[in-house]
Amino acid sequence: MPYSYEPHYFEDLDVGQRFESAGRTVTETDFALHSMFTGDWTELHTNKEYSEDGPFGERIAQGPMTFILSTGLFQRTGIVERTVVAFLGMNYMDLPSAVRIGETISCEFEVAEKRDLESRDDAGLVVVDVVTSNHEGEVKLEGDMKFLFKNKE
Repeated sequence: MPYSYEPHYFEDLDVGQRFESAGRTVTETDFALHSMFTGDWTELHTNKEYSEDGPFGERIAQGPMTFILSTGLFQRTGIVERTVVAFLGMNYMDLPSAVRIGETISCEFEVAEKRDLESRDDAGLVVVDVVTSNHEGEVKLEGDMKFLFKNKE
C-alpha cells in the first residue's frame, strides 16, 4: 500500500478506507525532546542505568510519546493537510508494548466512522482506527482518533 496521499476532505473519505504511513526510526533525541517538551523526566524513560535494572531492561518511550508519534505519522500521510479543522480526542487507546530507542515504527489507519454533524455545516466527524507497529510487526499502539474534516467548498 502506498503512503503518499493528497489532502482528503470529508466527502473524500469512506468507511473502510485504509491508509499507511511512512516508517520512522525512534531515536535518543526523540526521547530527550519529548521529556524536555512535556517535563516528564521519569527515570524509566531517561536514566539508562536505572532502566537497565527495571522491568523492561532498557529505557522505553512514555505512552503519550507513542501516541504523539502516531499522530505525526498520520499527518505524514498527507490526507489531513489543510483539511482537518480539529482533533477531538479518542474513544480508546491501548499500548500493548513499549517503544524503544532504535525501533522503526509505522502506522495503518482505517476510517471507522463518518458522520455529518447537525452543529456544523463546514465539517464532519471522522473516526480513524490506528495500529502502530514496529519493523517486526509488534503492535505498539491501538486506538482511534476523532477528527473534524472540512467539507469541500
